[in-house]
Order: sequence, then C-alpha cells, then structure tokens
Amino acid sequence: MNTKNKCGAVIAAAVLLLPAVLVAQTDPSATPGTGGSPFPQVQQQGSQPGSTVNGTQGQTASMPDSLGSPGQMGQQLLDKQFVRAAAEDGLADVKLGTLAVEKGGPDVKEAAQKMVDDHTAMNKEMGTVADALGVLLPKKLNKDSQAEYDKLNGLSGKDFDTEYLTFVVKAHWQNLHSYYMEASAAADPDLQTQVVKGMGMMHEHLGVIAKAAKAEGITLPPRPPRPAPANAAAK
Repeated sequence: MNTKNKCGAVIAAAVLLLPAVLVAQTDPSATPGTGGSPFPQVQQQGSQPGSTVNGTQGQTASMPDSLGSPGQMGQQLLDKQFVRAAAEDGLADVKLGTLAVEKGGPDVKEAAQKMVDDHTAMNKEMGTVADALGVLLPKKLNKDSQAEYDKLNGLSGKDFDTEYLTFVVKAHWQNLHSYYMEASAAADPDLQTQVVKGMGMMHEHLGVIAKAAKAEGITLPPRPPRPAPANAAAK
C-alpha cells in the first residue's frame, strides 16, 4: 500500500471511531466519556442535512451529477458550502467569546477565553483549507450571530452569563452534529482532517461550558434529541 492509500485508510478509520469516542456523552453537564453517543450511525449518501444555531449545515453525502447519480463534483460543492458556514460559526464563537471575556463572571470568562483561543486557531487552519478549495471566507458576523451579539451586549451579570452559556452550548451541540455528517462525506482529505479535529475540540468545549455553568449555578438546556434516520423520516 502506498503512502497516499495509507493516509486515506487512517482518516477513514478515525471517522468511523470518532462517534463513539468523541461524542459519547448524554448531555452538556455530563463528564466527557460517559453515556451514549448523541448521534446515530453515519448516515448514508442521500440523507438530509442537519441545521445549526450559528449557520453550519450538516451536508448530504452527495449531489446528483449530470448522469443523475451521486457525483464527486456535487460533494465538492457541498464541501465548499460547509467550509463557508463553518467559518461563519467560528467567527461568531470568537466574537461572542471576546465579549464574554469582557462582561462575564469569573468562570464564564475562563470558558470564553478557551473558546476564543481554540476557535481562533481552528479558523486559521480552516482558512488554509478554504484557500485550497477556492472559498472566500466571511469577514463579519452573519445576521443571526450579529443579533445574538447585540442581545448579549445589552445584558450584564447573571443574565449575560446565562444567555451566553445557553447559546454556545446549543451551537456546539448542533455544530458537532454537522461536523460529524461532513466527516462521513467530505471529498477533500485536508478538509476531512480539519473536521475530525474540530469534532474533538467541540466535544472538549461542551465539558468546559458545563463546568462553567455548574460553577455559576446556571442550568443548561438538555442535549438535543438524536436526529431521526433518513429512512424513518421519509415514512
């Protein structure tokens, strides 16, 4: 087996193992590594995408090509759409986290700084992938993220902490699902590598958010239900 095929085999194995390893917790307040996986088995090609709080969409595994069958070109287009949406989410995580570092309570500040540092690094790495794919990344918050920023900017004290932690935990659960779907379908190997890395980061962040919420006496919303399999939804 040549080096290229070996790399492909390693990435494929990582994608298959990650759902059990990285997302094995039942809710944001649980200790990482306990409970069941929040997601079903990897969906097959043609399944429906999931949506996110900040805008990232879980991708369908393929798009019909000119012959009406799943095509590589279709997935490449979906990869580009994912990269742009993921960049919007990453930008929001940095902007909202920076605001929380300024306005949050002690434990919220610590969690927010973690978000800022990690997402800044991830945004830079994703930017390299975007350049290779020819994707122009956004430079400012999208409409929904800007609305959340403005809402948070008008809050203070416990109200601010509760809104911030509630928003970011929902966003991370949704984005984790979207990354999981993209990891199972991405046509570009460098993108797939970054997606797998991002899944680990967001899983870690869920634990950080839960720890801050517990310290501040804030009750977080429960983990969202597992998305229904595509064949069940179609019935």
